[in-house]
Amino acid sequence: MSTVEPATTGGAAPAGAPAAGTFAPRPFAAAYHRQVRAQAAMETRLLVRNGEQVLLAVVIPVLALVGGVLGARRLGVEFAHPTVDVLAPGVLALAVMSTSFTSLAIATGFERRYGLLKRLGASPLPRTGLLLGKVGALLLVQALQVVVISAVALALGWDPAWRGAPAALLAALLGTAAFAGLALALAGALRAEATLAAANLVYLLLMAGGAVVLPRTSYGAAGDVLQLLPSAALGDAMRTALIDGGVAVVPLLVLLGWTVLGTALAAKLFTWE
Repeated sequence: MSTVEPATTGGAAPAGAPAAGTFAPRPFAAAYHRQVRAQAAMETRLLVRNGEQVLLAVVIPVLALVGGVLGARRLGVEFAHPTVDVLAPGVLALAVMSTSFTSLAIATGFERRYGLLKRLGASPLPRTGLLLGKVGALLLVQALQVVVISAVALALGWDPAWRGAPAALLAALLGTAAFAGLALALAGALRAEATLAAANLVYLLLMAGGAVVLPRTSYGAAGDVLQLLPSAALGDAMRTALIDGGVAVVPLLVLLGWTVLGTALAAKLFTWE
């Protein structure tokens, strides 16, 4: 059997050697950033192809926005600002929570159950690369959510304070970090079926009573207590940014505290198999 000199040994190729790339793919790991990018792309495709994830990420937030605006008009409910201006920031916060907490917890729980994470550990992709791939997928899906929800809100007459966009982005990133840490802690502590039930239950409770879509003033005296929840903090920060164009310092500090707590819990409870 004849042998062939590798095309990647450097220097001038010997006479008669095959052109570079003839035997692609080359038998060694790709660069780290390319591995992370490929993992993020695969995670994103898995999320958008899953009907339940699409329901959580886009359908429920859009229904909450449209239903809330139309319902308030029909019932004569009024806020200090136009209804869509009040609800749109809260729905964006709900979208962040649905993707970075519920979707991530459920997907990770079943990945652990089926041994996917264990098998990925045998690949050239290191664990930090796997985590960065998940973060990249979350950010891509959230960007898609912002585009869809903002388009629907603008069609309903939304007039956001554009100068508050950087503060809203900061709140969304802190919210993503806080809820992602809690999601990984939940997925690491419970079995997949229990994670599925717990993540959906927490999501429904926070959506209905966590002051994420509606302002805390809508909950009466309980609003002072609710401000300690990550859902209320994220909703408050988004509303302050996109209604008034300001920076809500206290809610951002609350989100930072939940980020530290979620990260610590994930580091203690999460296992790869």
